This record gives sequence, structure tokens and C-alpha cells, in this order.
Amino acid sequence: MALEVKNLSKKYGEKTVVDNLSFTMSEPGVYALLGTNGAGKTTSIRMMLGMLAHDTGEVLWNGKPLDAVSCNVGYLAEERGLYPKYSLMDQLLYFASLRNVSKNDAQQRIKYWSDRFEVGEYIYPGKTSKGKTLPPKKPEQLSKGNQQKIQLISALLSDPELLILDEPLSGLDPVNTDLFKSVIHEQIDKDKYLIMSSHQMPTIEEFCSDITILSKSKTVLQGNLNEIKKSYGRVNLFVKCEGEILNFAENCGLKLVSHKETEYQFKVTGDDQANDFLAEMIKNNILIVKFELREPSLHEIFVEKVGGDNE
Repeated sequence: MALEVKNLSKKYGEKTVVDNLSFTMSEPGVYALLGTNGAGKTTSIRMMLGMLAHDTGEVLWNGKPLDAVSCNVGYLAEERGLYPKYSLMDQLLYFASLRNVSKNDAQQRIKYWSDRFEVGEYIYPGKTSKGKTLPPKKPEQLSKGNQQKIQLISALLSDPELLILDEPLSGLDPVNTDLFKSVIHEQIDKDKYLIMSSHQMPTIEEFCSDITILSKSKTVLQGNLNEIKKSYGRVNLFVKCEGEILNFAENCGLKLVSHKETEYQFKVTGDDQANDFLAEMIKNNILIVKFELREPSLHEIFVEKVGGDNE
């Protein structure tokens, strides 16, 4: 199986919001769409799903246009879309029916996921201390985080081949963030295809092997994340030590990025400069607790590429 996005473009009047986006997922895993607000990520996702018409290009699943017939797809939108006045169970059954999931299968899956996300008390009727049956909850009665759980459940009910997650961890507390992450890892282990859009760079680094960064509707960086980071070289140096070292760093030509008590972060040109600095510290009997040279983070790469895109 494979997902291909070819030359996807969209204009509103004279304004181009997505400009010739192309990428391919040839095997299961997680692909990231990154960019600042207004860069075109959500518009791209909506065009891929057929929710929004595209001006040029095509989206293929196994060589055929991607639609509800050719691909079993689940979608968690950035703007949550539950109906506020209807019961959660009715909505989940309805969403499952749209994906041709039988009522019996849907009920079993709702029970499984409601237990997994710890939201059963909101979906199933409860009882008061006097034995009176309470009505199930409606979305408007739930917190934002619990509404997000319900929406992810709805996206998972069809056991989708392709799962698209637009800001899946937005607004979650640490406990629920870990819960969502565990579910995403489970989907990866099941060889699903996932597309993720997020502003949380550590999350992207945790899950995604390939990325596209958009800036002002255009692709400014694309490829395998590990290869991209390697191409920058190991230029970030972290040092924790006892003793004054800034004069040694200056003599070696290092650029100080931050300094807090005994911890320092420098920008270096590469291994040779870092080794010269290390030798200077050792020669001057500096007690070194930590000396770590690494590639730039995705956060640093992202800021470099789209730092001026504030739309």
C-alpha cells in the first residue's frame, strides 16, 4: 500500500494557501506536516480527505484516488466537531455507520475504547444512590480533554488503514498526553499509516520518520528526519562542569547560546572545535560532569526554516 500526494495546490482568489505540495508514504509509519499557523497544513489535510476541492494535483491510495471507498480512513480534526446536544453513544454509533461498521461491532469497539480512554461514565447511563437511571452525557457537558478523547474514539472505530491526526495532543494534560501517545504507538505497531500535524516538536521527533515543513504555503524542507538532522552535523554542545570555562570557550571560537549556573550550551562548527575545547578544559583541570555534542533539534531546524512566517 502507498499514499501519494502529487502537486496539490489551492487558491482563494489571488492568495495561494497551498502551493504544489507533494510527498509519498510508501510504507506504514508516521509522516509529519509542519508549519506555523496559516502555512497550509490543515487545508492540505482537508484536500487530501476530499473535504475541500483542490485546484491542481491528486491524492492517491494504492494508485487510485483516495476516497471513502478506496481507503478506510480515520480523521481527528484540529477543530473538534461533536454535536453538542446529542448523546455521545448516538454520535459514536452514527460515525461508525458512516464507515460501514455494523452496530454490533461498533458497540463492542465503543466499549473497548471507552474503557481504554476512561470515559465510560460519560457514554453509558449511570445510577444515583437511589437507583435512578441518569441520562448519558452530551459533549457540551464534557471537558475539552474528554471531548478530544471521544473524537479520537470516533476516528478509531472503523479500525482505519490511514489515520490523520491534526494537533492530536493540543490542550491535553500530561496524564492524557501519555494516554494518547500510547494509543498512537499501538497504531504504529499495527502497521497503520499515520499523518500527523503538530506544533509540538518533541512529539514529532518521537513519532515521525519523514517530514514536510511548510512556510507561507510552500514546502521549505522535506525528507527523512534523521537524514535532515545529520546533514546539519553535530553543532550543539552541552557542558556541565565545575569551574569557569567561558574564557576557554571564547579562545576556541565557540558561540555561547545559554548559561545557567554550572550548565552551558554552545554552538560549534563541528567535532574538531569541540575536541579542542575539551582538551583545553582537561589541560586546565576543569571537572567535567557532562560533555555532549549532538545534532540540532527539530525545534531549532523549524525555527531556522520558518522563523519569519508569522501569518
